[in-house]
Amino acid sequence: MKEAVLERPKEKVWTYEDYLHSTDEGRYELINGRLEKMPAPSPYHQAILRELGFILFKFVKESGLGEIFYAPVDVVLDSHTVVQPDVVFIAKERMNMINYDRGIFGVPDLIVEIVSRGSFVRDKIEKFKMYERFGVKEYWIVYPGERAVEVWVLKDGKYELHSVAEGEGKVRSEVLKGLKVEVGEVFKDLAE
Repeated sequence: MKEAVLERPKEKVWTYEDYLHSTDEGRYELINGRLEKMPAPSPYHQAILRELGFILFKFVKESGLGEIFYAPVDVVLDSHTVVQPDVVFIAKERMNMINYDRGIFGVPDLIVEIVSRGSFVRDKIEKFKMYERFGVKEYWIVYPGERAVEVWVLKDGKYELHSVAEGEGKVRSEVLKGLKVEVGEVFKDLAE
């Protein structure tokens, strides 16, 4: 007697066009053709984003270096990969990748992701490898529970830890020359 072999249905491979025309109002990212629902960030996450975002925005604006954007904004890395990082920096000389009506079409110079309880694997492992592969020059990972920030810089196609601070101390940027961020200021007066 022949046994029935059950085949798993193939998961749909999404494209940017599919993503654009989706009728679901939720917040999603498209990772290598896989649509992933993003939970709403916590107030603590948003407070960290506000503080760090303000520091980065002020530095970039005063220095005339380019543009800073905050989530949710679509960053289209290729036809199967669309992410919404917490903070995105585009250098002045590369601002032609910005479509102010639809999103950013290309690889940003700097990306910041604030890790949440449900995003550790995605931010620390999956996005780390993905941003490295696409050539994002600098990747900041913020760990709210530890009140820590890591700054990773792309060297010869691989990320190297450039700067790290936990609780107190400064992290510095390679892409935003001269920027030093006092980590304690990012988390100051914030209750978890």
